[in-house]
Amino acid sequence: MTEIASPYISHPRIMVLGVQPGNPPFRIVKIDGAVIGEAKSFTDVLVAAAAYGIPVHDADDPEAVRWVGGDKHTWKIH
Repeated sequence: MTEIASPYISHPRIMVLGVQPGNPPFRIVKIDGAVIGEAKSFTDVLVAAAAYGIPVHDADDPEAVRWVGGDKHTWKIH
């Protein structure tokens, strides 16, 4: 397969993993590949990004944030 034929997968600095059971449910946040903590809301993700000096202008942009198992509105296990 040539490079042009392969699908492009972005590697943003922020990755938010799927919802984990808890009271309340939470999502693991990784920045630059390292686990930096848990987020219980979208605001927690923005606060974590700011603490690492990463501005998030568009959380729906896959170049900015990669959401695994949902999007910025997914905070409960279905």
